[in-house]
Amino acid sequence: MGRSLWSVALLCCATLANISLASAQTREDARLITATQVLEELRDTPDQNVPGWLMQRAYGVAVIPEVLKGAFMFGGRYGNGVLTVRDTSGRFSNPIFISLAGGSIGWQIGATSTDVVLVFASQRSVENFANGKFTLGADASVAAGPVGRQGEAAAGVNAEIYSYSRSRGLFAGVALDGTVLAFDRGANRSFYGRNDVTTASITSGKVGTHSESARRFLAAVAASAENSGEPATTTTQPAPPPAAPANAAPPSSGVKSFPLEDTKPGSEPTH
Repeated sequence: MGRSLWSVALLCCATLANISLASAQTREDARLITATQVLEELRDTPDQNVPGWLMQRAYGVAVIPEVLKGAFMFGGRYGNGVLTVRDTSGRFSNPIFISLAGGSIGWQIGATSTDVVLVFASQRSVENFANGKFTLGADASVAAGPVGRQGEAAAGVNAEIYSYSRSRGLFAGVALDGTVLAFDRGANRSFYGRNDVTTASITSGKVGTHSESARRFLAAVAASAENSGEPATTTTQPAPPPAAPANAAPPSSGVKSFPLEDTKPGSEPTH
């Protein structure tokens, strides 16, 4: 009798563990699916999205859906999203799960939910995230990004990251100085099934995934960079993508798109 009870207890524990793992995987897949929807919806509205010339020059793209902002008296923002950066061959890396958090002090009541998109316009901005955490405006310069086919960066701006938000159907550049981007350790461990997963191990291809939701997200990023419907604004050779170990395996996505050279981000040509 005692042995039977012990066997039943072990079976229950194993079942609960499998349910927990499946639930965690579902949460990460759901985040990827939502981020993909944001990119696809923006791509369908070329007059209200990230300009094609900026996406073509991107060294990395982050999508943080449904960022919550606002509180009583003390404002703040928080959200979970996904980041992908280019490897040495110009392909977008497997997804890196990230969190976004920031705050402000002021008299405000109520809360809003917005989708946030960040475009990393320099190699340094991507490298600054290698340690898994940085503050926008302090560790990397950030500016509200231009919008639409004719969008141009503000004169004199030399931002490393351009930031956007979408709320109630409206898409616009947004100021995010002081906001912290961090490596979501729990989400990355759950998705890749390894406790030692890091930003470097993901971007170098040392850990991989066969997730269909990850493939769709990377395809949406590449489509936004390649199929903007706008002619390229420069004919120069592609800029070298962010460095990665020479013996790194290629990521599983196979999605490839080189950034165009941009020696003076913020001083963009007029379309």
